[in-house]
Amino acid sequence: MSNDVIIVGSGIVGLACAWAALQQGKNVRVIDRDPFCVGASIRNFGFVTVTGQGRGDTWRRARRSRDVWASLAPQAGIAIEHEGLYVLAQRPQAKVVLQELCKQAEGQDLQWLEGQALQDRAPQFVMKHLQGALYSPYELRIEARSAIEKLRLWLATQGVVFKMGQHVQEVISGAVFTGGQWLQADRILVCPGPDMRSLFPEAFSQNNTQLCQLQMLRVRPPDGYKLGAGVMSDLSLVRYRGYSELPGSQLLLDQLRVEAPQELAHGIHLIVVQSQDGSLVVGDSHHYGQAMRPFASREVEDLILYEMQRLLCLGHYQVTERWTGIYPSAQQDSMVREVMPGVQLVSVTSGTGMSTSFGLAEDVVGSWSAA
Repeated sequence: MSNDVIIVGSGIVGLACAWAALQQGKNVRVIDRDPFCVGASIRNFGFVTVTGQGRGDTWRRARRSRDVWASLAPQAGIAIEHEGLYVLAQRPQAKVVLQELCKQAEGQDLQWLEGQALQDRAPQFVMKHLQGALYSPYELRIEARSAIEKLRLWLATQGVVFKMGQHVQEVISGAVFTGGQWLQADRILVCPGPDMRSLFPEAFSQNNTQLCQLQMLRVRPPDGYKLGAGVMSDLSLVRYRGYSELPGSQLLLDQLRVEAPQELAHGIHLIVVQSQDGSLVVGDSHHYGQAMRPFASREVEDLILYEMQRLLCLGHYQVTERWTGIYPSAQQDSMVREVMPGVQLVSVTSGTGMSTSFGLAEDVVGSWSAA
């Protein structure tokens, strides 16, 4: 039987593409070599981030993806752990950058809070060494390690056919070879996550794509500690394009080069989110290359935890889990390339898969009718 669409890969990009194709009335088959998701889609914060995404397509896709997550999560039995984001400014120049963002079109729903306004809204973040906080209402937090499988199972109830634990060995126009047979489809989407070698490696090479490895932790804070929303820090403002392209960010970067050279050298910026059991997911770092060593660094862990404590000032805490993740990284935030007629390679190359994939998938599927 011929399929309308075959998708190779069941990470968040593949699942989002399956959802978008389903909305267009297509019959969809998803094939993945693993029996369940083991890659970057379950090794992240589960934090759907809009604020700070690059202006243009990336911000638009994140804003749309946030609304799709909000709609799909209850249908798929996925709990939204908390909403919103506080970007806490430790330095006066970070305050400048955040206030600049409030004046942009992307900042129209954001609020700068300090003094009494911050005390009323989020007293847990009122500290003498903080300049204040930018608050965004957009962000959603889900538990990534369970949400991806719940989303997959829900899509299966909607008619998407999944073939897990089956490796796709070859892709040509109109067909994929897997399990000793050719399966036909009008459209084929290859969504390989960090696997840049098995299918169409030349496309990744031409795009100057490399791997990025991150390091993350789960931390047990004092009993009863309530975060209330996601948290980011000054270091985020020189990594996310929505901040780093603002006029004030260069002065902040110059300051951080003096005050936090090791954090910058390891690509550390802080995100903290909270799980239902009260534990905090904390990270992360960024190291780049064509292959990554599997060992986590104690030095990097200590730097991440130091930045966490600068912001949260937890009385005590315990690290209960440690892990690494790998995703493809390139200068552009995403790559959509027709590698042969009817076959598209779809990759998020900025570490923003959870935040942008639904919007990206709608763009990809929408382009079929326009072609």
